[in-house]
Parts: sequence; structure tokens; C-alpha cells
Amino acid sequence: MDRLHGMEVFIRVAEAGSFTAVADHLGLARSAVTRIVAALEAHLGTKLIARSTRSLKLTAEGEVYLERCREILDLVGAAEGDLSGGDRTPRGPIRLSVPVSFGVRHLAPMVADFVTVFPEVSLDIDFNDRQVNLIESGLDMAIRITTALDPTQVARRICSSRLLTLASPEYLARHGRPQVPADLAGHHCLGYTGTARAAWPYQVNGELLWVPVKSRLQANSGDALVDVCQRGLGITRQPSFIAAPAVQAGLLEVILAEYPSPELGIYAVFPSNRYLPTRVRALADYLAERIGPVPYWDQGLP
Repeated sequence: MDRLHGMEVFIRVAEAGSFTAVADHLGLARSAVTRIVAALEAHLGTKLIARSTRSLKLTAEGEVYLERCREILDLVGAAEGDLSGGDRTPRGPIRLSVPVSFGVRHLAPMVADFVTVFPEVSLDIDFNDRQVNLIESGLDMAIRITTALDPTQVARRICSSRLLTLASPEYLARHGRPQVPADLAGHHCLGYTGTARAAWPYQVNGELLWVPVKSRLQANSGDALVDVCQRGLGITRQPSFIAAPAVQAGLLEVILAEYPSPELGIYAVFPSNRYLPTRVRALADYLAERIGPVPYWDQGLP
């Protein structure tokens, strides 16, 4: 039995809590994954996982062995990944999850350049707006865009994006320009589906004020909402990485600029309790360097 491979499979099963999920990710039969763990238990002479028809739970010995396996594989990764060939050249596969709009508009050309610069790296990119579990999905890194990152997540801040309140010149000519956030109550708004509350936050007199809005139309795509906004159907609030081209082209105007919304942080998020290979660190560093401290999409905006 390849003990290192057995350790890797055991870690995946322990973290995912499912033989089937690990089998699907590795492209193996469930019985093959079960046999690998059983062989490891036989070699050690102890039970690592208590199985039932509905759930898996690590034994006390399994909990201890899990931490030791992580330590051992981290050292193996450092020896074979970072120091392979006497250099620190990124090499190997990276599985990456990115939000659809940001990924298509901005990350796609950057990661294409990254694999050109580092030809020994291969990328598997999942364009997905859902916040998937990195460990269960077998991901090495995910891009998350949020005003408040979960403090338990292992992450590196890549850059930021402004949240802009927008309307078309046609809409403003017909309905007037809101002067303060409270004026939004009398306007047609275009909201993002899935937000926790029907209100938009603004800084007013040094305090964060949540302003109730009524959404005439909702969608789970910022690109779609920007398009509808350009057609004069209402006011929307979108990140500058989506809206900047329409503003620069004069198709949309930024309103309520003196009442900023909370900034969006854009983060590279990594699986917790995992060794971070050189290739993954290099990708996060590359993205941060390419975007820069002042994101190019914010330059020239009011």
C-alpha cells in the first residue's frame, strides 16, 4: 500500500465526511476509497473512522492521526513542491473557483498570462457565484468578493472595488436625481437577488445608514442589472469592476457619490489547515501585482 496516498485519501474523507464525495472528486469507485482507508486501518491496527449508514465520525485515534497526516504531507509538499529541482518555480495543477462576472471580465486574461509565464502550471477554473466549500470541492483557491470576510477563513487580500450607485441620463431626466440616500425611497431600484435585506448601506454623517429600497426588477447578475439600468428602467448599485466601462462611456452616471457605500474587498481564499504550495501562493501574488494597489477599473471614475 502507498501510505502517502492512503494518508491523502484519509484526510479527504475526514474533511469531506463522505466516502462518496471523495470518490467522485478523485474519479474512483466508492469501494476503492473504502478499501484504501480500510488498508490504512489494517496497517495501523486501529480504527480511524466510525462508520454508520448515515454519517462518518473520526475515532479518538483518527483525530490524532489526521493531524499527524497533515503535518507529514505538508513536509512532503515543501520538499517536493517548493524545492523540486533546487528552485522555487511554480509547477503543478491549481483548481480555482471565481465569481462569474469578475472572473470573465478581469481574471480570465490574467490567468491566461500566468500559465504563459509559468508553463509548468495547469489551471482548472470553475466560474461560479456560489461560495463552495474549498475542501469538499477539492479546490486550491477561491476568489471571494465581500464587505466582510469570515474571520475564520485563511485569505489574502488581492484588491478592492468601490460600490457605485448608478442611473442612466435618460432615467435621471425623467425622474430627477436623488440628492441624499433617503430620496431612493421615491425611485425605481434594481436589486441583486439573494441579499439579506431590501436596503442599501451608505455613509451619512460618519455613520452607516441602511436605506430601504423597492426593487422594480431583481437579478442575480450584475452584468444584467447594469444593462437594464442603461435602458433607463431604474437605479442600481454595482461594483466598479462591472460598472466602470458604462460610466466611462457616458451610458451611466454615478449618483450619491458623496455618500459612499462600504468598499468591497476582493480576496484569495485558501483551504484551512493545508500546506499552501508555491504555485498557489504565486498565483495570488501575481493577481495582486497585476491589479495593483489602486485597481485599474477605479481609475478615472468620479
